[in-house]
Amino acid sequence: MTDDDKSTEIRFDDGAGYEEMMGRWSALVGERFLDWIGVPDGSRWLDVGCGNGAFTQLVVERCHPLRVQAFDPAPAQIAYARTRLPAASAGLVDWAEGDAMQLPVADGAADAAVMALVLFFVPQPARGVVEMVRALRPGGIAAAYHWDVLNGGFPFAPIGAEALKMGVPRRLPPSVEASTIEASTRLWTEAGLRDVRTTQFTVERTFSSFDAYWESTAQSNTTRPMYETLTAEQLAQLKINVRRRVGAADGPVTLSARANAICGVRP
Repeated sequence: MTDDDKSTEIRFDDGAGYEEMMGRWSALVGERFLDWIGVPDGSRWLDVGCGNGAFTQLVVERCHPLRVQAFDPAPAQIAYARTRLPAASAGLVDWAEGDAMQLPVADGAADAAVMALVLFFVPQPARGVVEMVRALRPGGIAAAYHWDVLNGGFPFAPIGAEALKMGVPRRLPPSVEASTIEASTRLWTEAGLRDVRTTQFTVERTFSSFDAYWESTAQSNTTRPMYETLTAEQLAQLKINVRRRVGAADGPVTLSARANAICGVRP
């Protein structure tokens, strides 16, 4: 991987834009992920890198938590997240700014700590996993899911592949190597977790048209900077090439994405 392939930081500062671009994709994986990790009702949760609250909302709706502490480094994301939940359940979540590598929580404060589409953005993934473990009680669950970026599982992979053909490098998360099942397993094992298990989830999202899919990608901090480097003619050609690649005709279009998931138990 070359330096051109990677960025030192990718930040998300538009909660509403993130919802259309990635929040809905995340929820598709998140529902299956929560069933898979099997955290009991009435648990104390940490949502590390909660973004605009899409996954946090799933935890509240599906897992009946006692409490959720949700952290993200972007104030705008936290501000949007605060608007997601109805008044009856809003009090279950404590929203706050926070760094995945230095969580503002006490040791053993949680029964479950999760990262939803976060690990590959953490500059030091091993430190982020260790922080989750520190914050868990013995027997608590540390879990994460992340797009299988290096194997074409990212929702916008068709765009990246066609852009690369045009000589435009991909903009990848700073710790993208951590997103593989092998690397995740190593991180969880080295952090001292036991009963480590992994799986993959493939999900599909239907857009009203190819244009709707394309427009959703304009909010992405991985694709938007790439679009800005292209001339109008190049961007139009890229769109044509991507449409052809995904086999989109007139009318609704369904695309797929794949995520790697991992969980383990603190001894």
